[in-house]
Amino acid sequence: MRLLNTGVMHMGETMKAVEIETDGPLYLADLPKPEPGANEVLVKTAFSGLNRADLVQRAGAYPPPPGASTILGLEVSGTVEAVGSDVSRWKAGDKVCGLLAGGGYAEYVAVDAGSLFPVPDSMGLDQAGCLPEAMMTVWANVFDRVGLKAGENFLCHGGTSGIGVMAIQMAKAAGAAKIFATAGTDQKCQLASSLGATRAINYKTEDFVEIVKDEGGSDVTLDMVGGDYIQKNISAANPDGRIINIAYQNGFQANVNFAPVLMKRLTLAATTLRARPLPEKQRIRDAVEADFWPHIASGAIIPVLQKVFPAAEAEQAHQLMASGTHSGKILLSW
Repeated sequence: MRLLNTGVMHMGETMKAVEIETDGPLYLADLPKPEPGANEVLVKTAFSGLNRADLVQRAGAYPPPPGASTILGLEVSGTVEAVGSDVSRWKAGDKVCGLLAGGGYAEYVAVDAGSLFPVPDSMGLDQAGCLPEAMMTVWANVFDRVGLKAGENFLCHGGTSGIGVMAIQMAKAAGAAKIFATAGTDQKCQLASSLGATRAINYKTEDFVEIVKDEGGSDVTLDMVGGDYIQKNISAANPDGRIINIAYQNGFQANVNFAPVLMKRLTLAATTLRARPLPEKQRIRDAVEADFWPHIASGAIIPVLQKVFPAAEAEQAHQLMASGTHSGKILLSW
């Protein structure tokens, strides 16, 4: 099965992009080069960010929204090649990074103008490629949907994932009182602590519920694990606590005792970002740029980059992501 970009194309012009073949490895192919729509920007990709959602899409369980490219990839960094007729902020030559609904594993991608960020002069395009999906996901969930406030305690699972490393730093910048982060090795716990976690918890050797409860409980919890963590998050939560799920890697189903949800007045929420309308994504982009981009420019919030693979080695990059041994982001270079 070969997946092709569904957008508008430059007839006769091609680009390299990563394709999927059923039961086979990812490979590079020549595909039509996209053309920007009226409110889109054509970006010459320097780096494509990997996300676990790419693995789920590849497995056939997370199709792109209607109208989006079927090429894998939810974020890129690169240089503006051309702009659509209604675009005023961006111009050819600008260094940008941005969020996509699909199409990122390619030499060129058409991005909605409202989903792009300017790359600070002090930052390389590789570092910038680590930011858009994670920062927009964290803001949309932790700050917008469940409203983490200064002085509250924050529990972040997957503390050294691409999302986790940004969540810890953004919560710290926003004035969280205590930041608890779970990770699966002592080395990863050390990384989480270096990024701002008050208490990093090795979930393989420690009971995060008891530790969090003993150290003041969680007001906001960001979870991508699901399964038995659903009940554990409820147990670790403070009265009026809010728990937000962005994935359910350990399963969508669980036996849950809802009595403490009732007694502690808890909020359970879950969201996805990919299929949101473009104006909603622009609202999220605007908030991230206003509230947290100054911390990126100053170096107070730093990207965490595990490894860069040439685009031709996308299969090996996916194998590393599937192994769960990485910390921070994995990128493809073009």
